[in-house]
Amino acid sequence: MPDLREISKPVKEEMSRFESYFGKTMQSEIPLLKIILNYIFRRKGKQMRPLLVFLSAKLNGKITESTYVAATFIELLHTASIVHDDVVDDSRERRGALSINALWNSKIAVLVGDYMLSKGLLIGIQKNSVDMLEIVSEAVQSMSKGELLQLQKARKLNIREDDYFKIISCKTAALIAACTACGARSVTEDQATIKRMKEFGEMIGIAFQIRDDIFDYESNGLTGKPHGNDIKEKKITLPLIYSLEKSPFLRKKHILNIVGRKDKSRADIDEVIAFVKEYGGIESASDKMNYYRDQALTILNYYPDSEIKRSLRDLVVYTASRDR
Repeated sequence: MPDLREISKPVKEEMSRFESYFGKTMQSEIPLLKIILNYIFRRKGKQMRPLLVFLSAKLNGKITESTYVAATFIELLHTASIVHDDVVDDSRERRGALSINALWNSKIAVLVGDYMLSKGLLIGIQKNSVDMLEIVSEAVQSMSKGELLQLQKARKLNIREDDYFKIISCKTAALIAACTACGARSVTEDQATIKRMKEFGEMIGIAFQIRDDIFDYESNGLTGKPHGNDIKEKKITLPLIYSLEKSPFLRKKHILNIVGRKDKSRADIDEVIAFVKEYGGIESASDKMNYYRDQALTILNYYPDSEIKRSLRDLVVYTASRDR
């Protein structure tokens, strides 16, 4: 499997500069906000979204100041959405560390998320990047719609395959598409190029989310047991959707009854996981994930071979084969 450090080598210098550039935006004269922003900044993840911005930009031209602006408000938007998601899901942890709402409270977490979102939008205006701001604003709107649709469907436990793809296209793929579209827009005004890169990001985003959803049914390295977090939260994702479609009516009804319970035991969760494995839900979801992976790779065929193209190709493969 490709390594992220190898993938990022063609833009290593730019990513290093971006870390400093982004750090300056995570400053505040308000003591409490300063503490929280520093806490968030020190726990940054793999930075795949800024990496996508820089690679997409370099694939289509020469990286400019606008590329750093784009990567900055994309990362601010992404971080704000994580903070808000933790409040919505009442999550106490994020990447092994306590969430903002766990350390402080939900009210503070919502306000911090709002601050970061508005900061990103303000940077876009101040840097005269209104066109890229439009791309990002559409992603914000899409993510909100996706979250509401998921909540609506989860209440009735009636998520079908088309609902699932609509939700993940809005929630996950929209932001990844904004990364690749903004990266392209930061170096060119050609609408065909921007559209192509946006579609490229959408394909990556869908494959990325399906891979995430498959994780819930796979064994983890610490306990050897699947996570089952989605099942706990009554989230019906693609592996379960495919298995429910293949199962007899009474078995389907029984499994949905388990998923719908407020308090589920480990035995309940294990039963749902075993059901998904029995009816080939993981394999079916993997096939669909690989389809979107291949669609992204096909779009890259438009470009001549280069170090940047190879890194993007490896990033696509990494997205669909990562183990965490």
